Amino acid sequence: MGLVTAGASEWGKLGAFIVKSEGFKLMAVIRWLLAFLLAVLVTALLGSVIQTQFNLARIAELGQQIDWGTRLEVTLFDLLSFAPTYAIVSAFALLIALLVAAWPASRLPGLGRGWFALAGFVAIYTALAAMNAMLPVTLIGASRGLLGTLLLSAAGAVGGFLYASVLVQRQKGQN
Repeated sequence: MGLVTAGASEWGKLGAFIVKSEGFKLMAVIRWLLAFLLAVLVTALLGSVIQTQFNLARIAELGQQIDWGTRLEVTLFDLLSFAPTYAIVSAFALLIALLVAAWPASRLPGLGRGWFALAGFVAIYTALAAMNAMLPVTLIGASRGLLGTLLLSAAGAVGGFLYASVLVQRQKGQN
């Protein structure tokens, strides 16, 4: 007997890709993990680039000239130094949001990718708002203003959309 003995069909395809009446399916877990890691990776990489460009824009506002070579160098540095830390924040936020989004996505399958994109947006927005409220300083400079917060959240939406796209594509290929 598996984890779910009745009602697994109520979850719909996106909600029940892991949970089956006969237990966990290894390939379903791997599919989910790959989709989730892609969402986290894309969210963190886009967020890092957004954060870097906001920081450089603030420096430029002070009158400092920043050439394209410096922009590229600083962006690559932040992809190696800031993105891994931001990926941890993104992973926790996206994990909760994407699992919650499976329920409405299963109810309205035509809007599935939209639900997951919205979940990614809300996840990052909520994580940034919580960090800014709880910490004595704003750790992510781009989140000091509305535009930066919305752009970082949009990176989460892209991650959520890709998550759903990978799951749907893989499921169609298996059916």
